[in-house]
Amino acid sequence: MHSPIHSLKLTALTLLLSIAGLAATPMPKLMLLTGQSNKYHDWTKSAPLVKSYLEQTGLFTVDVVTSPPAGADMTKFSPKFSDYAAIVIVYEGDEWPAATKAAFVTYMKNGGGLVSIHDTDNAFPYWKEWNEMIAVGGWGFKADGNIGARDVTAGPMIRWRDGKMVLDEITPGTATHPARHDFPIVTRAPEHPIMQGLPASWIHASDEIYSQLRGPAKNVTVLATALADKTTHPTATGENEPMLMTITYGKGRIFHTTLGHVSPNEKPPFTSLACAGFITTLQRGTEWAATGNVTQKIPADFPTAEKISVRNQ
Repeated sequence: MHSPIHSLKLTALTLLLSIAGLAATPMPKLMLLTGQSNKYHDWTKSAPLVKSYLEQTGLFTVDVVTSPPAGADMTKFSPKFSDYAAIVIVYEGDEWPAATKAAFVTYMKNGGGLVSIHDTDNAFPYWKEWNEMIAVGGWGFKADGNIGARDVTAGPMIRWRDGKMVLDEITPGTATHPARHDFPIVTRAPEHPIMQGLPASWIHASDEIYSQLRGPAKNVTVLATALADKTTHPTATGENEPMLMTITYGKGRIFHTTLGHVSPNEKPPFTSLACAGFITTLQRGTEWAATGNVTQKIPADFPTAEKISVRNQ
């Protein structure tokens, strides 16, 4: 029979070993893949902030993988996707080698995670599997160097009408957006783990409403939409455009945010990226893509339906 003191010592030892075991458990790793932008964006400004925001959660370690520059030799660009819980992409540039694309498809089909951010919408317009992963995408470059690769042949547009997602296969046109401005974002899937606890509507700070994105639009859930006011933005579509989405691809999970514009001539603070709404949905969306769950609480400074919320960078 053990004495009470001996039992206490065993309990304390067991607790210490448990704590040590928890401390030794490595955090999930994220790959932030970046390195190229077109002339309308600047990954050197956006990617470091994305990395910082993800590390602030305390949930992940983040490794940055930078591609060769535009026009350089890509044949040896072969990141090891399988080492990571999710791949976060801020990239719109040269095509990856065929073997790298195949490895990424395998990674996603086997249960990998993907986070696609803003300008990444424009990447890989002719890569079939990629288009399925992101559901709908933006402009994309044609072989002649002009934008507009995702035309009607790429697939329908996603609309939100009469309380549900609708696929628009009739309306002509390619991707567009009104001038950047503050605009309301409306939650459409309040029960989804990424969106639970967020306001029904909140004002996002100075960004572009990506509109008329096209693609296969398979296995997609619209989390949130935005509608530009045509009285102040006459070129707007007049449609509720998808801003936040999730997609399943094989066993893989994708979080797709169209938010987060930063232009090459922009000076800090980069308002769209500093918006507490962008930061929070990025953090929560990435956790979901990496793990299938969301454990983070909604911050006190989350935007409201009346007021933007911009953090210091």
